[in-house]
Amino acid sequence: MSPDLDRRSFLKLVGGGIVVLVRLAPSPACAQFRRGYPKDFNAYLRIGDDGKVTVFSGKIEMGQGVTTSLAQMAAEELAVAFDSIEMILGDTDLCPWDMGTFGSLTTRMFGPVLRAAAAEARGVLLELASEKLGAPKDQLLVSNGVVSVKGASERQVSYGALARGQAIARTLGEEAVLTAVGDFEVMGLSPTRLDAEAKVTGEARYAADIRRPGMLYARILRPPAHGATLAGVDTSGAAAVEGVRVVREDDLVAVLHADPEVAAAALARLEPEWNAAPPGTDTDGIFDDLVGRAPDPEVKEVKGDVEAARAAAGRVFESTYHKGYVAHAPMEPHAATAVMEDGKLTVWASTQTPFPLRDELAELTGLDAKSVRVITPYVGGGFGGKTAGGQAREAARLALLTGQPVQVAWTREEEFFYDTFDPACVVKIVSAVNGDGRISLWDYDVYFAGDRAAEIFYDIPHTRMRVYGGWMGPGAAAHRFAVGPWRAPGANMNVFARESHIDVLAAAAKVDPVEFRLRNMGDERMSRVVREVARASGWTPQPGPSGRGFGVAAGIDSGTYAALAVEVKVDRATGAIQVERVVCAQDMGIVVNPDGARMQMEGCITMGLGYVLSEELHFDGGELRDTNFDTYELPRFSWLPRIETVLVKNDALAPQGGGEPAIVPMGAAIANAVFDATGERISRLPMTRERLEAALGKRRAS
Repeated sequence: MSPDLDRRSFLKLVGGGIVVLVRLAPSPACAQFRRGYPKDFNAYLRIGDDGKVTVFSGKIEMGQGVTTSLAQMAAEELAVAFDSIEMILGDTDLCPWDMGTFGSLTTRMFGPVLRAAAAEARGVLLELASEKLGAPKDQLLVSNGVVSVKGASERQVSYGALARGQAIARTLGEEAVLTAVGDFEVMGLSPTRLDAEAKVTGEARYAADIRRPGMLYARILRPPAHGATLAGVDTSGAAAVEGVRVVREDDLVAVLHADPEVAAAALARLEPEWNAAPPGTDTDGIFDDLVGRAPDPEVKEVKGDVEAARAAAGRVFESTYHKGYVAHAPMEPHAATAVMEDGKLTVWASTQTPFPLRDELAELTGLDAKSVRVITPYVGGGFGGKTAGGQAREAARLALLTGQPVQVAWTREEEFFYDTFDPACVVKIVSAVNGDGRISLWDYDVYFAGDRAAEIFYDIPHTRMRVYGGWMGPGAAAHRFAVGPWRAPGANMNVFARESHIDVLAAAAKVDPVEFRLRNMGDERMSRVVREVARASGWTPQPGPSGRGFGVAAGIDSGTYAALAVEVKVDRATGAIQVERVVCAQDMGIVVNPDGARMQMEGCITMGLGYVLSEELHFDGGELRDTNFDTYELPRFSWLPRIETVLVKNDALAPQGGGEPAIVPMGAAIANAVFDATGERISRLPMTRERLEAALGKRRAS
């Protein structure tokens, strides 16, 4: 609920039924978002007079399945049938404030809030039923939304009957008790996804599917390179096209028409002149450029005496790891439709952050936040890239300038050009291992990936981590392009570097990679996950490189522990890598929806093939060389390995994040498997065929 919406206005807005209002204190992990949380109430749900339950959440559905898993949580705590739940997500006029859908936070942060709300609602309904039936609460049973008296089932009343014609805001006089794991009837199952039929039949609506009377389609003049500026433009050719409107305001030049193809043709008739972009580095030179312009480091995780340990080490291992820029490349490009009516701006947008976008649009247009509504239809993939809302800003500006509904749907080329990329980054590691195969030193410097998932869960006496900028904040300014979150931002690089380097040490110690990890591991929970992936994969211990093509890696992300065991085949003549099998073991606490969790694991593994084997943006200065899928290569069906997933049982832990953990060890697991197959250590992502072929060629030549 908007912090600006008072209780009376809220009750009028949602209509009849029992409304349960729950106060939420922001999670300490999200302290930076404290300011936005409403002071009074954060989560609510409505029980209609027909017994149907409407759940409101500021989270959005972009394929990860939260529409279903959140409904399961609500149904479980309310003791209603799963199919009685209706979900409304990402509507800033109806839903509780939310910072956005990212970081695998929906289940582990909003999930407990929703469960508490539903449990509170159940308690309120039992109080009302107790009054209605004349029986004490401890003599009541509730099942499928019907409350009955123990031993007298004919004395019953439905949730719908209790709610009919009422708008009741009541709080429970005692703390609501959540359902115990052993009593789950809905959570822990895998019902058919609530969005399945709409998506299979094509009924699902995305932002570009919105149609409004009198709507214009906008095509916008774009620069040829990042950093190029508009010196002038002749718009007469476009303006001569019948029905075309040309709009120019400051940096925005757009042509609009009721037919999107006519708008596109008119755009081609603009004659712009550009000031050239300043010169800059290229795809291969970016790493030295970034290190040279890095901010002062933030020192973290210091233990022992790193300098003394390095001086005392008999053999020191130094490695540098690189990763280039990566695009999100979702199937659905950014789109937004904006309408200004009766003093209120409504925007349908493909966004992961409807509430921050609402506030941004209010500031952009000079409107009060109450006069801006963002509605999020289904989002066709985000991966962090739809936290930025450039298309919505453009649509809103044009709707106000033209006085008509306007849709801005980016082309694939615009999507690549204006994407916020996963940043190029560098990691430098200095380490040492003693004679009994134990790591004695770990000195870790990371440039522009931040410290997500870089934590050291190995038992090492002398450690230091220095972080030189991240993918957001002041460090982002060092990049030539806009950068932002990309599925588990920074974590993929940190785990690639750490787990690759752990394998370097295992090989130097002539110890099997799994055994070496367990020998040095100080985290029992991670040890259990590594043992489980070894068991499930049928791991046979052998020091690398064994020639078999086996690799292992582990990581922590979003509160979830994950380990991968990978098998690859390498064509030594061409450098082609075929990943044949991936086994993933994951401890994510209580599993709300097992099939949904496995789908997320499989999706992470599939997407991970891209950043590991092929995905990298090529550029020269501000000019991008990759603006479509003809050169930017995503994983293909022919690349897919056999994927096996293991959910490591841990019902003592609340549900943790599942949308990102399995992707973070992919780089290291494959790199380690390639080393095991060939003896060649690849330290730059992506591990393209050309890079491995060159490395193997050098090995043969030497």
